[in-house]
Amino acid sequence: MRAAALRRGSNSRSEAVLGRALRPGGLWGSAPLAPIYDRGATVAGVVGVGRLITGMDRGLQGMCVNERRHLIVPPHLGYGSIGVAGLIPPDATLYFDVVMLDIWNKDDKLQITTLAKPEHCNRTVENSDFVRYHYNGTLLDGTPFDSSYSKDSTYDTYVGTGWLIKGMDQGLLGMCAGEKRSIIIPPFLAYGEKGYGTVIPPQASLVFTVLLVDFHNPKDGVSLEHLEVPASCRRRAVTGDFVRYHYNGTLMDGTLFDSSYSRNQTYNTYIGKGYIIPGMDQGLQGVCIGERRRVVVPPHLAYGENGVGNKIPGSAVLIFDVHIIDFHNPDDPVEIETVHRPEGCNVTTRDRDFIRYHYNCSLLDGTRLFSSHDYEKPQEVTLGANKVIEGLNSGLLGMCVGERRVLIVPPHLGHGESGARGVPGSAVLRFEVELISLEEGVPEGYLFIWHGDPPENLFEQMDLNKDGQIPADEFSTFIKTQVAEGKGRLMPSSDPEKVIADMFGNQDRNQDGRITAEELKLKSDEDREKVHEEL
Repeated sequence: MRAAALRRGSNSRSEAVLGRALRPGGLWGSAPLAPIYDRGATVAGVVGVGRLITGMDRGLQGMCVNERRHLIVPPHLGYGSIGVAGLIPPDATLYFDVVMLDIWNKDDKLQITTLAKPEHCNRTVENSDFVRYHYNGTLLDGTPFDSSYSKDSTYDTYVGTGWLIKGMDQGLLGMCAGEKRSIIIPPFLAYGEKGYGTVIPPQASLVFTVLLVDFHNPKDGVSLEHLEVPASCRRRAVTGDFVRYHYNGTLMDGTLFDSSYSRNQTYNTYIGKGYIIPGMDQGLQGVCIGERRRVVVPPHLAYGENGVGNKIPGSAVLIFDVHIIDFHNPDDPVEIETVHRPEGCNVTTRDRDFIRYHYNCSLLDGTRLFSSHDYEKPQEVTLGANKVIEGLNSGLLGMCVGERRVLIVPPHLGHGESGARGVPGSAVLRFEVELISLEEGVPEGYLFIWHGDPPENLFEQMDLNKDGQIPADEFSTFIKTQVAEGKGRLMPSSDPEKVIADMFGNQDRNQDGRITAEELKLKSDEDREKVHEEL
């Protein structure tokens, strides 16, 4: 009843109220006056300043929001002997059925209640920050008027720049990402006398339950947190390095949007060359092998206002927890560290030498790959014969018997981008090697060489029974005698008999099991014949 609410009276307290009179009526037996509900509007007034009839002023005192009261106002506290023309007769007792919807005072301030707060909070919202938050908005009586959850999207805006109502601008200040608050805003810091559309009435206090998802400032750079740094860091990554790392990617509220661990495969990329988002390009600079680092990337250095897919919203701050497995540069050579070198080392390995060695092979994060100790005997190889990866071959050159080394082999000298069985693509390998034995080799293309000039009349000396032909047994006996007398040496091998058999097969041109004088030729003679043919 707006007429009943506007008569002057006296009261010591002034407070704005917003209520509904459900069923006002008189005691004289006439039909009840039309209730406010029928008008589709509430009654608003200030208590205690004489703007309401005295009975209403007194009857509203002490009411809570959502409280319902029946008020019986006698004539002398209502409209007295005069009444209201055409509406309330003189000396009428008035009945009011009142529900209190809202209460506020002009001296009210924001009421902020922290409902939940993260244990760690390194930074809080300041003016000019861009925030993303979810909210439920209700009137003071609990009537909902809006919710971001119903839109399945956060509300995104700047703070302190006039984009929000004043009360929300103030209420968001000092919040942590992940914090939840209840913010009660009086109408003069909200939509005031006009309200907003049909959902927020005039002079309404608003209640927002806010969950701050994330925030950033347009001036923010990448933020780094060093979670674990190895005690020894001989080298740090720089622009142009190729890095292999694992990561978990989350939003600021902890929502996981991606993980290399879920694919059981590292993320491999160059840094500083634009292959990844700018924030990660910056955040991986200076990492050590084995380091764990948290990289916080603001949206303008990530996926911007548009986000990506359905997992990274627009304007989202991204957090990457990374573990650096290894990195290298395409120009890196093999790194060689000598752990032990015997005294008096005069003979060292060269290409074409036949060696036996033990090794342990692992990734730089310590993952064990292979070991010769798993087998009954050392690894055997002829250096320079393309039997091992290039980096290992290089690392085995110049070693003494008994020497131990640690070799760091970059992938372009190892198994490359594709990797190998048990070896990830683009992996840097670590070898611990020990040289067990060394046999001097022969030049490439040779199976046997003399230490001096070959014997004169070679065919006659090989033809032990002087029958004009050399069978396999005579050939073998002759070569073994030359080796035993120190006149020559075979290509080193774990199977000398096979080497001699290959030599015999090369000389037995017609493969009849015998070598004739016409068939027997030294390799130097063969090479001269080829040059003559080419000429």
